[in-house]
Amino acid sequence: QVQLVESGGGLVQAGGSLRLSCAASGSIFSINVMGWYRQAPGKQSELVATITRGGNRNFADSVKGRFTISISRDNAKKMVWLQMSSLKPEDTAVYYCTATIAGRTYWGQGTQVTVSS
Repeated sequence: QVQLVESGGGLVQAGGSLRLSCAASGSIFSINVMGWYRQAPGKQSELVATITRGGNRNFADSVKGRFTISISRDNAKKMVWLQMSSLKPEDTAVYYCTATIAGRTYWGQGTQVTVSS
């Protein structure tokens, strides 16, 4: 079992930046992949970015060059961050932190990001 708590969402103007944080607790030593997904109103959830235990990163085409993902190296506390820059109104969504262990994905409660034009 893994518990995930996100923070850092909010309201920002287009072109601005936000940094989302996610703290994982529980069976953190078994986490293989952490990431961020988002869901905009009336749309399905979509992958934003993931990072593996080994540091391999994957980004949605829509955020490449604007968002970065990083993960803590502290084994006692597992954190993942999503640095978002050059934000656009279409980035408005609820952002969810995820953690995958042995093929099972756990989700946080989500944090709202709103980008005004």
